[in-house]
Amino acid sequence: MDRINKLVADKPVVLFSKSNCCISHTVLSLISSFGANPRVYDLDEIPNGKEIEAALVENRRSSLPAVFIGQELVGGSDEVMSLHVKGKLVPLLKKAKAIWV
Repeated sequence: MDRINKLVADKPVVLFSKSNCCISHTVLSLISSFGANPRVYDLDEIPNGKEIEAALVENRRSSLPAVFIGQELVGGSDEVMSLHVKGKLVPLLKKAKAIWV
């Protein structure tokens, strides 16, 4: 988790995904639609991607995508969509200073 913490430090929104994952693309599109510019790590395209994925899965007990907002693990697609439906995603993005309006 130390490596993951370093990757999410000082970034308002971070998405760990795989380049060919349509669910990750959907989550990225949703978050970007509010004006946020998430940092995306496609784990199938970076060194040590498999190790990072293993650490994320171990801590979450689920698969990708893994979304961090304000350096906190929010969860995957289900959690992000649930936050959106409940009207809590935008306030969370604002609190993390990922968006201003």
